Formats: sequence, structure tokens, C-alpha cells
Amino acid sequence: MPTPRLLKSSRAEALDALDSVLPFDRRDFLGDILTDEDVATLRHLAREGTGANSLRALASDLGYLEAWSLAATGFSLPWPAPEALLIKFVAHHLWDFAKREADPAHGMRADVAATLKSQGLLRSDRPHAPATVRRRLSSWSTLTKWRGLVGKFNAPGLQSAIKLAVRASARLCGRKSKKAVTADILAALLKACAGDRLVDLCDRALLITAFASGGRRRSEIASLRIEQIIEVDPVPTDPKNPDGEKLPCVSIRLGRTKTTQADSDAFVLLVGRPVLALKDWLARAGISEGAVFRGIDRWGNLEKRALTPQAVNLILKRRVAEAGFDPAAFSAHGLRSGYLTETARCGIPLPEAMQQSQHRSVQQASNYYNDAERTLGRAARIIA
Repeated sequence: MPTPRLLKSSRAEALDALDSVLPFDRRDFLGDILTDEDVATLRHLAREGTGANSLRALASDLGYLEAWSLAATGFSLPWPAPEALLIKFVAHHLWDFAKREADPAHGMRADVAATLKSQGLLRSDRPHAPATVRRRLSSWSTLTKWRGLVGKFNAPGLQSAIKLAVRASARLCGRKSKKAVTADILAALLKACAGDRLVDLCDRALLITAFASGGRRRSEIASLRIEQIIEVDPVPTDPKNPDGEKLPCVSIRLGRTKTTQADSDAFVLLVGRPVLALKDWLARAGISEGAVFRGIDRWGNLEKRALTPQAVNLILKRRVAEAGFDPAAFSAHGLRSGYLTETARCGIPLPEAMQQSQHRSVQQASNYYNDAERTLGRAARIIA
């Protein structure tokens, strides 16, 4: 009979087959936590064509759920999970500060929290964000269905527990980036990478491309490939004068994203200065195929591997710091929120902006418009 060590090693090797979507530094951890059936489910999802980002999120959530179950119950996740375990998960992650002061046993037990913290899975002593809990329950439900089982995720008791817990947790919603990277902030970031080094050209092209293409997500920028960029006819500088001066233009085919499918013909346009910055980078780096944005080592040598989404975020934060701003206040999502905020300031209609940003939800996109109107309007300045 194989030893537990050999079984863990075998699972880690099986996860190696998913190395294009799973972070290398988490593979050993997942090999220790996940069961053989868990790994088989992930490999099945990969074969079925589940997107890399979705599969990565599912693997991360599954790893957390298995670790939580082991710490909280002493056993791996049962499939399908009983309703009582689902409610226990909610109770451990959404709780009331006031009640915790009176009852230390309220919420997640201290020993469970300590175990998850030692594994790098829990960082805060606060309740989880309701969206995070809902996402993990959704992942749990998806994985249950892929195993051919029926779960209790729509049970009235669970839904009631979630509503009550969200109300009790009284957690303020925060945005992915505290501050938006608006046009003035972007200008400062571009100035911070105005040098002639290869890394300057890369960062400059990355930042202006991400912003101007509608505030692309960091995962979309990291996975952007030459094959997605198609040169189109130049466009008029002044739309009212079609025969006047022209600006360079390229089309970026999006393929599979959070809001589009792999076989979708969705695209966005780059016009003018962003096109020139992107072409300068590609020419200087000698990139004619494969990943557009790649790592550059400390000696200035170009790597073959594409940047990771995390690297995109770190690039933004580094340039934010160099521009004299607080990197803790910005993340890569600030390029997305900043794009919509800036279009609102410029009076661009929301539907036109959404064509470029590819937001599916009018409500979500309009939040940035509402914020811009409120800060620029008179309602909040009545006694200023």
C-alpha cells in the first residue's frame, strides 16, 4: 500500500499537469490538502475547457475549503456536503463583532483560525467579505455538480443563514482599488517610466494599453498575445473631419475573458498614442509572436514567459510609488475603475464607454459614473 508521503507526491505530480493555470508555489500545498478525487475533478475541468482564471479560482477555493474542513471538523470535505456543514462554514466566516466581544466562541474558533493562518490561508481577524463567502460557496456548488452530485446550496436554511450573517457582520464594502487611476494619475505613472530602458518601454506600453483599451483586467493584460492584435486602417483625429489628419489604430480581439467567451468576436480599439507606445515596445523587444508583455530580469534581459497577473499589479504599484503616491491605495483594478471614471468626467455616454470596457452590468459600470458626477456636482457642496 502506498505511503501517505507517496500519495501526496503523486497528487502534486498530477497537479503539475495543470501548471499553466495553478501557481507553482501553491502546488505542494494543494497536493497535501486535496484528495485524489479533488485532483481528478480539477483535471476533468481542465479537459472540459474551463478557462484558466476560472480553474485557478476553483482550485484556490477548493484548497481553502479542504483546509477549513480539516481544521474545523478533523475530516476532508464530504461530497455532497450536508446542509449543517454549509451553515457552519457561513457561521465561521460571517459573524457579529458585538457578539464576539460577549461570546469568544462566536464565529470561527481560535484553533481553526490559527491553523488556517499558519497555512497562509487566513490573514485577517475580521469577518470575511460576504462576496468571498458567496464565491466559495458557489465554487463548492460547482465542484459538487461536476462530481455528478446534488448539493444543498439552495436550501432555505442556508439562504436564510447567509442573509442573517451578512446583516450581522456589518462589513463595509470596499473596492478592489481604493483609488482610481484617472488620466492625471496615469500621466504621472507614465512620467515615472519615461526612460529608455527595456523595462521602461514595457511598463509604459503596459499601463497605457491597459487603460486606453477600456481598463483591461490584469489577467487580460498578462495573457495578451500578438495574435490578438490586428492592425486596422488609421482613423481621423477629428471625427467631424474624415479627410483630415489620421491616427494609428489597432484592434484587440479579447477571446475568453470574465465577460466574453473564447469564440466571441468581442474586440476593443487602441487609437493614437497607446498604439505608438505598444509598437515601440514590441519593436525594441523584438517580439513578433506569443506573449506581448514578458518579464525582464535584473540585468535587463527579456524572458520568454508572459507576465503573471500578480506581476502586472506589482508593476503598477512600483510605478505608483516612483510617482510619489501611496502604493497601498492603488491596485491594477484602479486602471479599470479609472477608465470609467475618466469617461464620465469627459461626458462620454455610458453605453459607448461600456463598449470599450466590456462591462456586462450597467449597474456596476454606472457606479463609477455616479461617483464622478457626485464629486464634480453641487449636491455635496451646498455649504462648502
